[in-house]
Amino acid sequence: MSLSTARLDRFISEHCNISRRAVRLMLAKKRIVVDNVIADDIGQRIDKFSKILLDGHILQDNLALYIMLNKPIGVVSATIDKQHKTVIDLLVEQNLFSDSEEKDNLHIVGRLDLNTSGLLLLTNDSRWSARLMSPEHKVEKCYQVTLQNPLTDDYQAAFAKGMYFDFEDITTKPAKLNIISNDVDQQANQYMAEVKLIEGRYHQIKRMFGRFGNPVIGLHRQAIGNLLLDENLAEGDSRFLTDDEVLSIFTTLVTN
Repeated sequence: MSLSTARLDRFISEHCNISRRAVRLMLAKKRIVVDNVIADDIGQRIDKFSKILLDGHILQDNLALYIMLNKPIGVVSATIDKQHKTVIDLLVEQNLFSDSEEKDNLHIVGRLDLNTSGLLLLTNDSRWSARLMSPEHKVEKCYQVTLQNPLTDDYQAAFAKGMYFDFEDITTKPAKLNIISNDVDQQANQYMAEVKLIEGRYHQIKRMFGRFGNPVIGLHRQAIGNLLLDENLAEGDSRFLTDDEVLSIFTTLVTN
């Protein structure tokens, strides 16, 4: 997805129902301000988050929203679903929006399966989400995986090499696997690993462990790039990202 842009003169012309020639006169008289700077270029590109004032009156002032949600198991990563509660339903329950338009403009950044929990991001800024999820930027997603059987070093080598899936005729990009625990309570019969990858193909982690006949019984996303799931967020809770957190994503993109 890309954030669409438009010429400033066209926006003013359509918004105020005046000719573009009239807009040029307004610019010459320094009557138009874009993002706190007096505009002087009729061809200036603006987008839906550009703050535009005419004679001190606001013509556009949309707020970019960036939300972190601790997604529970059993909630779908969708805006509408007839069978299950959605992540949007959770946000509405928390009165996170000032109006319905804010809710309707949100989209999900990197969906999680119904039975996967953890860090989920939502935004109305399509440029931000597109850059974040593009494989070319190599932004790692970190998952904690609970498995039924113990792991060996063979797992790490296979994940690092990548795995071929003939159904799609693709080989997964190299992934990092760290064995967290192979010595757990035998009564629990669970073993832990951490997986970091830069793509997110259909049920990829479950299918990769499936090559070893080792069922995944729990999957939880802990981080996207430098952004960690807030440990103070209970399951189902959400909050807006801070300015520093939004910028930390871009730092991730630049340095990878």
